[in-house]
Amino acid sequence: MTSRLRIIGLTLGAAAAVGIVGAVGLVYSGWYDSSATRPHTAPVNHVLDIALQRAVTVRAARVDVPPLDDPERAINGFRLFRAHCVQCHGAPGVAPDPFARGLMPAPASLVDTARHWPAGEVYWVIRYGVKMTGMPAWQYRISDEEIWDVVAFMKTLPQLSPVQYRDWNQRHPREPAAAAPAVADSPLRPGDAEAGRLAMQQYLCVTCHAIPGVVGANRHVGPPLEGMANQQYIAGLLPNTPANMVRWLRNPQDIDPASAMPDLGVSEQDARDMAAFLATLDDVP
Repeated sequence: MTSRLRIIGLTLGAAAAVGIVGAVGLVYSGWYDSSATRPHTAPVNHVLDIALQRAVTVRAARVDVPPLDDPERAINGFRLFRAHCVQCHGAPGVAPDPFARGLMPAPASLVDTARHWPAGEVYWVIRYGVKMTGMPAWQYRISDEEIWDVVAFMKTLPQLSPVQYRDWNQRHPREPAAAAPAVADSPLRPGDAEAGRLAMQQYLCVTCHAIPGVVGANRHVGPPLEGMANQQYIAGLLPNTPANMVRWLRNPQDIDPASAMPDLGVSEQDARDMAAFLATLDDVP
């Protein structure tokens, strides 16, 4: 029996090794076409659809759906939908913006999504986004109440004809542009380092800086953030304290107008979380 188990183990190990070598060979051969002009094959697309649906269903199972029947909630959701969603997904009689037509995979028609997906699952996708699709995590950009407003409007979306959608546009004109308010659904809490690690990616910090524990771009234009907790000064100007780090993350160019670091609209809570994460980076390269 022991000999038989050993043979089975060696066979499985050899098969796994061959599979790994084959996968590495395919990657380095350049066989996979990563261009956005060639869609996934039908089987791959089908598998990805199933994986997405199951991932969302499992994670949204505990979402507590609030009442969504208030007409004012749907109207506010329409304004948010028009401001943030139509550009990629389109609407009845409205095409997506030109850039969105080149996305791969193509953004789904939200009319069909609203028709078939439960409210809790729609909320989950809007809040957390979907990686490798271009769908962002809106929790960093609008409040939870606003996300539910969008869900409330999407309950109405499948019933709207192109003429009716245009009527909504006319009855609810765009408001004058204003600075986006900070996202704050709940009272501020102490900084959470793990939440801050996730926020470092959502605010694109990883596209300019190499950050331990944060996966992102492999080319950087800013200094690496290893050992940030041991730095005496932030940007050579501010003493490195949690409060000053929050100030810097929220308004870098108010502190140093010559800084290449832009104002990314970081909320107070997210800045606290990011400062808490940066305070954990005490390893000096």
